[in-house]
Amino acid sequence: MIANYTLIIIQGAFFTLILGICSLFLALCLGLFFAYLKLSSNKTLNRLATLYTTLIRGVPDLVMMLLVFYGLQILLNVITDEITSVLLFFFEDSLSEDFSIFININPFFAGTFALGFIFGAYMAETFRGAILTIENGQLEAANAFAMPRLLKFRRIVFPQIVFYGLSSFTNNWLILLKATSLVSVIGLNDMVRQANFAAASTKQPFFFYIIISIIFLMF
Repeated sequence: MIANYTLIIIQGAFFTLILGICSLFLALCLGLFFAYLKLSSNKTLNRLATLYTTLIRGVPDLVMMLLVFYGLQILLNVITDEITSVLLFFFEDSLSEDFSIFININPFFAGTFALGFIFGAYMAETFRGAILTIENGQLEAANAFAMPRLLKFRRIVFPQIVFYGLSSFTNNWLILLKATSLVSVIGLNDMVRQANFAAASTKQPFFFYIIISIIFLMF
C-alpha cells in the first residue's frame, strides 16, 4: 500500500521545488527594490521600505500567508464589486441584473506571492548590507566615467552583492524552502499535504514524514 503513494510524494516534491524557485525569484526582485528604497535619500521612500521590512519580519509566516490568501481575495472582490456597480450604472440596458465579477485567487499564485513577499523583506536587508559594504570610491569612479546607472549596477554593484551577500542569501533560500511546507494550509498539493494524505490513509505517519524530511534535506 505504501508503494501506491510513491508517485504523489514525488509530484509533491517537484511541486514544492517549483514553488520555492518561483517564490525565490519574486523575493529577489522585491529584495533589490526595497534595498534601494532603504538606501534612498528620499525619507518617504526610506520609511516605506523600513515599514515593510519591519512589519513582515515581525509577523509569523503562516499568519502572513493566510492574510495574503484570504485578505487579498476579499480586497480584490470588494474592488470588483465597486467596478460592477459602476458598470451596471452606466450600462444598465446592456447588462443583466445578476452580472457580477468574482476573482478566485489561485492557491499556487497565493502561495508564491506570500512566500516571495515575506522573504523579500529578508532579502532586502541582505542586499542593503551588501551594498553598504561596497567602497564608495568604486561608485565615485563609475560616476566620474559617466557610467549609466544600469551599467554601474551590472558591472560594479551586482557582482559584489553576490559576493558579500552569498552566505545570507543561502540561509534565506534554505528557510524559504522549508517555509513552503506552510502552503498546505491553503490547499496546495505540496509534499507536506501529500504526505498528510498518505499518512492518514495508511496510518503510518512516521514513515511518510521521515521520507519528506529526507527529501527536504536533499533539497
